[in-house]
Amino acid sequence: MIKTITFLQSEVDWRKAPPPSLPEYAFIGRSNVGKSSLINMMANNKSIAKTSSRPGKTQTINHFLVNNAWYLVDLPGYGYAKISKTMREKWVKMINDYLVLRENLQIVFVLIDSRLEPQKIDLEFVDSLGEKQMPFALIFTKSDKLSALRTSQNVDAFKQAMMETWDELPPIFVSSAINGKGRTEIIDYIETVNSQIH
Repeated sequence: MIKTITFLQSEVDWRKAPPPSLPEYAFIGRSNVGKSSLINMMANNKSIAKTSSRPGKTQTINHFLVNNAWYLVDLPGYGYAKISKTMREKWVKMINDYLVLRENLQIVFVLIDSRLEPQKIDLEFVDSLGEKQMPFALIFTKSDKLSALRTSQNVDAFKQAMMETWDELPPIFVSSAINGKGRTEIIDYIETVNSQIH
């Protein structure tokens, strides 16, 4: 469980991140997928990560220290955000450099909006992680917005779309920042990974 969570710093260059002495877990998703709300729900703190109805609010790499034992990292969203092409290219480079070069990064949690059919941009991002050989897990957000059946159908559709290019599916979680669904499972998964690091 998360007993303590402290915001450490924001940076635009991964080399200025905290020392890579603890395992690190990054959260990323399309703009407005509910990433900051999910982080606040996991932390049981409504304001630890800044939420906004305006897509593209997160523009830096944000590090939080959890239980003095691991880092939670809030990354800028990919895809739609009202920013210039130059700025978008900077973001892409910033995120790619971080994903490829940050040595203590254990898992990238990719957030997917459970209300939508499989989106090309999400599938392409997941494939790019595969090309980088980066371990990742999927979190389907906003599950409170649809019936359990509809959510399950959308998750299954995404799995089917992935199976066209993947032999094996990553760990998958279904979450809701409103009712706390998925919180325990995601934190337990992180703690299991932590316990396997030697």
